[in-house]
Amino acid sequence: MLLKRVVITGIGVVSPFGRGIENMMNSLLAGKSGVVQVPGLSEITGMRTRVAALATGVDPMEIPRKFRRSMSSMSIFATLASLDAAAMAGLTEAHLSNGRLGVSIGSTIGSPQTMQDFFRDFGIDNSLERMKSTLFFHIMNHSCASNVAQMLGVTGRILAPSAACSTSCHAVGYAAEMIGMGKQDFMLCGGADEFHPLTSGTFDIMNAASTAFNDSPTSTPRPFDLDRDGIVCGEGSGVLLLESLESAIGRNATILAEILGFATNSDPGSIANPNSSCIANCMRLALDAEVKPEQIDYVNAHATATEQGDIAECEAISSIFGNTTPVSSLKGHLGHAMAASGTLELAACIEMLRHGLLIPTLNLEHVDPLCANVQHLHGVTKRPVTTVIKNNFALGGVNSSIILRRYT
Repeated sequence: MLLKRVVITGIGVVSPFGRGIENMMNSLLAGKSGVVQVPGLSEITGMRTRVAALATGVDPMEIPRKFRRSMSSMSIFATLASLDAAAMAGLTEAHLSNGRLGVSIGSTIGSPQTMQDFFRDFGIDNSLERMKSTLFFHIMNHSCASNVAQMLGVTGRILAPSAACSTSCHAVGYAAEMIGMGKQDFMLCGGADEFHPLTSGTFDIMNAASTAFNDSPTSTPRPFDLDRDGIVCGEGSGVLLLESLESAIGRNATILAEILGFATNSDPGSIANPNSSCIANCMRLALDAEVKPEQIDYVNAHATATEQGDIAECEAISSIFGNTTPVSSLKGHLGHAMAASGTLELAACIEMLRHGLLIPTLNLEHVDPLCANVQHLHGVTKRPVTTVIKNNFALGGVNSSIILRRYT
């Protein structure tokens, strides 16, 4: 339970559909896919997957060089998304720099492309003579958070959660708790990641990456579908501006949604395989005493289109909500943007709340019988939506859930 009410007043998005929440929502509602064939993947020995969901509409030159030189792609994504979130919320330079605004933005790791470029060059002659002085700023784990703070002049608290697919859900949850405790008035929070072949390769060698649809990239991934064959990795950034309700009312800001609950727990049973009871417990912890299961109007599933993950999550959802609460995953549209996935999908959830429109799972044509115990959405559905729960689960046994409510 949050001691202060926490609301969302700004959204920033860099996705496969371009920059901005409007571009992303228009594409989601139109049933578009951001997955494309990546020719360079075919040049890697042993790589079977050939598809990814790559960010578009990004112009790094919008960021002054003195800040840009310490940024890799993921920090550029995060900075642009943060600028948009702050602008939507109507924040001034004084808000950003008075110490009452903090940053909670994470990534899976530092820039893998920067590390590859450095070690490829270093391996030629074991020489540091060509190493750039900005190298470490690209690869440090808090690169996104620090670069955003530098660019925006933030003097408040800095957090950089790192929990793979749960990262940005953690970032938002911890930010909400910080505001709820009165430690900050505002938080820019979310996640960012940049695509690198080794990300896809990691899932490929675990037989968890999509390989059957290389020639028809928009047909994959296929969450909950009988013909699914794994994850499609992606990139981008989602950043939300959180603030206390009293602050938002005092500024006469437009309130987009309210955060009612957040929970995270650990599944020590397996570092790789999800457990439905642990997932269910995480959702129950998020519900807490504030929200009853029957008050949830929609479940935005993590659902990455892996067999074990999809089935475990459906079992968990069914155990709490039965088969009457609508469920969908947005991975079919967006791919899996890793540390950015949580806030990209939370941003979509906010817009679904605001407009009373629920987005279905793209590419779900034949529901796996083992996932048929929940109510899947098969088309854009117009209905009143007041409260939703958003799930994110990560390798390492890290589960997280956030509850959003339409502000009234």
